[in-house]
Amino acid sequence: MTPRSDTIRVVVADDHPMFRAGVVASLGSAPDIEVVAEADDGRGALAHVRDLVPDIALLDINMPGGGLNAARDITAACPATRVVMLTVSEDEYDLLAAMKAGASGYVLKGAGASELVGVLRSVHAGEVYVAPALAWGMLQEMSRPRTSDPFDELTAREREVLELVAQGLSNQEIGDRLSLAEKTIKHYMTNILGKLRVRSRVEAALMAYKQGMAGPPDQER
Repeated sequence: MTPRSDTIRVVVADDHPMFRAGVVASLGSAPDIEVVAEADDGRGALAHVRDLVPDIALLDINMPGGGLNAARDITAACPATRVVMLTVSEDEYDLLAAMKAGASGYVLKGAGASELVGVLRSVHAGEVYVAPALAWGMLQEMSRPRTSDPFDELTAREREVLELVAQGLSNQEIGDRLSLAEKTIKHYMTNILGKLRVRSRVEAALMAYKQGMAGPPDQER
């Protein structure tokens, strides 16, 4: 069946089944929105988008495979599909990373059903949406003068994590070394990649090596 031209077709990706079911039910109550597929990770979201070319991909930022990675892949593979991140993270670096990855919307999971529906309608109409609680912080960050050396933006802890990354340690190994949870290390890595303006830990490690922060990365890791 050919979808109505005024129907907003959405792919929803979140690794928490109960939360995803609630989102799907909320969107399904809107007469102009149709959820055409669901996924529980970034790879599944990308596959559905490539197959169905929906109007919007609604992605959890912390799902397996990474919501930011999925956003980058989706915007590159299917420019017609607009990306909206749905997340609990109020961190400004996650927000900026999402925008850099091509997202057109950033919604906190505490949003009500009517608010989420309104956001998807606005994004579908060509607007960009950022949760009001985060918008001012984003504007401040974007208007802040950048230092000539991005390493100057790293905190002491972020530099410590980056040095261990440059030595070839995994997130789990870094967490064990610093007595921090692996999830915390992942959060630090998101901040580090955003501040250094790189897309992978390998690029960050090479920059750290060139900066003299560590010896050559262990190629066997």
